Amino acid sequence: MASLEECREALHELSTRLEASSEARSKLSFDRTLACRITDLGAAFHGRLVNGRLTGIADGDDPDAKIAITLTSDDLIALVRRRLDLPRALATRRVSISASPLDLLRLRKLL
Repeated sequence: MASLEECREALHELSTRLEASSEARSKLSFDRTLACRITDLGAAFHGRLVNGRLTGIADGDDPDAKIAITLTSDDLIALVRRRLDLPRALATRRVSISASPLDLLRLRKLL
């Protein structure tokens, strides 16, 4: 099980990668609140996806987030480090994403 600090670092790593990706910015041209819920730690983080950038990462849940991702700490680390395939993780229910159908279609562009 990964620590809370390792999860926080992974989210900042993802933020940095998205910031550097012009592809992400072009495919995620919307503004949505995001919650990342870590089931095995009983913790959560929240932030915003703005035009392909992940900003304002902070501790704590956002129950009103437009996009919510639920997974274990190890799966978060594996996803960010590209050791876990997101479509496969979704199909096997290791990862759950709750979002509007339109937002899910937009997120799918990154898969």
